Amino acid sequence: MKVCTKSPEKLTLHLYLCAFVFLQAINSLNKYPLPLRNAKEAKILQNFGDGICKILDEKLQRYHRQSGEEQMKNDTILKKKKREYVPQRRSRGYAVLLTLYRHSQIPGSKGFMFKLELQTEAQPLCDKSFAVPDLGSKYTAWSSVSTLIQKNLLIKTHNPARYSLTEGGLALAERLAAAEQQETKVGSGGDEEEEEEGPGVVDLTVSDEGEEEEDRTHPTVGAAGQLSSDVDALCTSEKPQKSQTTSRNPSGGCLLPGTYEIILCVDFIETTGGSHHRKQELVKELQRNGVNFDVRKLNVGDFLWVAREKVAPVPGQLRLPAGRELVLDYIIERKRMDDLCGSIIDGRFREQKFRLKRCGLRRPIYLVEECGTAASHLSLPEATLQQAIINTQVIDGFFVKRVQDVRESAAYLTIMTRFLNKLYQNRTLTCRSRELEGDVSADEDRGIPSSSLISFTEFNHGALKNKCQTVREVFVRQLMQISGLSGDKAAAILEHYSTPHSLMSAYDRCTSEAEKEKLLSTIRYGKLKRNMGPALSRTVYQLYCTLGPLS
Repeated sequence: MKVCTKSPEKLTLHLYLCAFVFLQAINSLNKYPLPLRNAKEAKILQNFGDGICKILDEKLQRYHRQSGEEQMKNDTILKKKKREYVPQRRSRGYAVLLTLYRHSQIPGSKGFMFKLELQTEAQPLCDKSFAVPDLGSKYTAWSSVSTLIQKNLLIKTHNPARYSLTEGGLALAERLAAAEQQETKVGSGGDEEEEEEGPGVVDLTVSDEGEEEEDRTHPTVGAAGQLSSDVDALCTSEKPQKSQTTSRNPSGGCLLPGTYEIILCVDFIETTGGSHHRKQELVKELQRNGVNFDVRKLNVGDFLWVAREKVAPVPGQLRLPAGRELVLDYIIERKRMDDLCGSIIDGRFREQKFRLKRCGLRRPIYLVEECGTAASHLSLPEATLQQAIINTQVIDGFFVKRVQDVRESAAYLTIMTRFLNKLYQNRTLTCRSRELEGDVSADEDRGIPSSSLISFTEFNHGALKNKCQTVREVFVRQLMQISGLSGDKAAAILEHYSTPHSLMSAYDRCTSEAEKEKLLSTIRYGKLKRNMGPALSRTVYQLYCTLGPLS
């Protein structure tokens, strides 16, 4: 307990001064028009110092304890609680959620969608483009997918990416679909009268709901513009169907005769770096020959051909709409003799042939440029190089074309481009998945090239060199590192033992060392169905079953 040591006169003066200061603070507070939540905010007022603010804080805390501090905390929590995310109609997130929900309701649906498939199906439901950013922006409508993943409405798995709805996303998409159906019913009354004018009439005053409903039942001139962004949609009927309930157009992924052109795609490595003069000479020769070509990054091969959809410019848009591109079944790997020698030495030659076989295109071609007298100065004998070329044609099944220089290479590419233009000029091309690359049609058996082709985006993504690999793919790469074990032999082993675990289990079931060494010797490979042989079988056994270093 403190004892006051001040005289009565000084105490009276101190109380008078305190009362004066408090009165001045109250006057300042009365003039301030806004509410104050704590004493710290009152420091901006005149006559409010640290002492008065400290007293006010203590009084305020005591008041909260007495009159319901818990209620104040609950009010704060309610204020901070986030509002539920609900995308607006025809927004980017709305289109993605609704598309995935509609796809999940189709009987026999696989439960997920690939990126291009999702972009194609969602485009008619969104006012923004999934392929081309708005003027002055670098983002497309696809950027909304990352937001949906962050909000745990969408899940992304596998490589290539597969997109599917979470439980929360499915519940939200159901609500959006119900609201969309109700909007469609409300707007359907006015559409019936306008349909009497004819399916070819485009009324610019019709609302978005009316246009969407019209696209589902009667394909119009406006619906054809949406085909420009449709890359991997599966081909449906070529005739309009009134019973069609999805937003997919009737011609789907088909390219009808006259609606596409054949384009030669040149890998950008063939035009830049290295001997710049020689590579520019190839470009100049192609231009001189009038070849319609495009330079782009190819993850496998040096040249290929695509059937690109012809698109018309859209009024008000700076860039042309992205046309669909389907890859023809012809791909070329170009090799100079010096490049062939280097690729054999560092192992790229076998790997490139293996990747060309697995790329999904059925007619790979090796274009070999002779070096003339320079071939005698290479690291490998010319006989070795000639044997490698013959093996590529006879054993690996590649078509090999020999030319003398860059000019003859350009001439061959020109002739091939004109040949393919004539070959495909009256064909209806359809888009297929790369997963169906093993299916061979009756036309292909008769030597007629297939009209069922892979989209360029799916082809180029599937040919990535450093993409995530399955156990099967890693296993076949391991096997091909063994000297004398070609791609055909590795593929034959995979038919019997698809993983290292299955091979090791087979070795464990053998009763003797001799049986283990001869386990793979009777496996047949290649077109001639020759046996693998005991020597190679013993090498594989030693590689996988020897605990110490190999002798």
